[in-house]
Amino acid sequence: MKLLKSLLSGTAMFLVLVVFLAAWIALPWPALLGLAVLFALWMLLARSGRQAASVTRVGVSTLAQRLGGSSVVVIGIAGVVGVLVALLAMGEGYRHTVGNSGNDETAIVLRGGSSAELMSVLDREAITVIERAPQIARDGEGRPLASAELLVAANLPLRGGEDDGSVTLRGVGPMAWAVRPNIRLVAGRQFQPGRRELVVGTGTQRQFAGLEVGKSVRLGNEPWEVVGVFESGDSMESEMWADAEIVATTFRRGSSRASVVARLTGTRDFDAFKATLAADPRLKVEATTTREYFQRQSEGMAKQLRIIGIVVGSIMAIGAVFGALNTMFASVASRAREIATLRAIGFRGMPVVVAVMLETMLLAATGGVLGGLLAWLIFNGYTASTLAGGVAQLTFEFKVTPGLLWEGLKWALAIGFIGGLFPAVRAARLPVTEALRAA
Repeated sequence: MKLLKSLLSGTAMFLVLVVFLAAWIALPWPALLGLAVLFALWMLLARSGRQAASVTRVGVSTLAQRLGGSSVVVIGIAGVVGVLVALLAMGEGYRHTVGNSGNDETAIVLRGGSSAELMSVLDREAITVIERAPQIARDGEGRPLASAELLVAANLPLRGGEDDGSVTLRGVGPMAWAVRPNIRLVAGRQFQPGRRELVVGTGTQRQFAGLEVGKSVRLGNEPWEVVGVFESGDSMESEMWADAEIVATTFRRGSSRASVVARLTGTRDFDAFKATLAADPRLKVEATTTREYFQRQSEGMAKQLRIIGIVVGSIMAIGAVFGALNTMFASVASRAREIATLRAIGFRGMPVVVAVMLETMLLAATGGVLGGLLAWLIFNGYTASTLAGGVAQLTFEFKVTPGLLWEGLKWALAIGFIGGLFPAVRAARLPVTEALRAA
């Protein structure tokens, strides 16, 4: 009978954990705030709630006497939250940099079946047909605002080391600047057509050596002069731009191009533009808005970085849970007489459970806030780079958002709940006479 009772009790606690974690993950913050308000009202108005508040005050007032054990919980959870938020901030920064590179006013056209520009090839005839689409905007001279572009991967020495890294070299024409008005020169000038000149993004300049204005680098066994530096606030900053004809000649790409980027007459004209291209039997192409294209490009890497963050955070969280369990079990053991006395004078088991849980959650919340603050101070705006599309390096900044800080705090409180539940139940079940004799 005793074994059955123990089994049922263990099953009930497991179900409580599962329900709590599922609700904690699924419920939005307004719902969680509402539950917190209801819990506060219970502690203010109900007799058992007031008892729980009294026991909690006593426990919190003795935290200074248990500073060592309490610090283990706080520091352990702060470490979990700090690492978790930092890794998630990496994925968020990558997604923000790549995903915000496009807009709904411009379209990108690739060869049918191509998932990225580096895999696409468009011949000259197809480019000419695309540029004649009536949905493409014109400049003051009636020329279509369409840029046929070529992408190649080039190797350059990285800063601070002897190793080489891969960088995207984009071959463009004069229309590339008109199609992307967010591109602005911050140093030097634009490259001149027909010359081996480069304009480099600020991210590329930070990542690779020898890209200051006036210096020369070797690409495709040919010397190229850096004549300008540009900013864009998106993934284009990780590229180098040069004249498309010179790039094609140097890297033996002939007259083909990888893509056509076009500014449309309006955001509502994309469907008509896509239909025009699909109706032409000479074309086997796919068109998307640049916003959709870059968002698709960012999904895979951002998801991988998030998975890595959650896996690493989960492994560290297991250690933090055991730390919280040890600390709270020790706390319950040291307060056995106090808890037994409260039970003897009429306090029920529920207030004791709630009090121990609240004490653990307070330590967990402190650790969560500390870890989130450290992650924000150290990593927010930190510049890093990674391979984009497995070919060239993309420079981006870590982005610690309020959403990630909230997610880190939720992890901290979940660890505190798990670490405090079992000691709390043990404290409530401890027989009064046994506790008094042990003390």
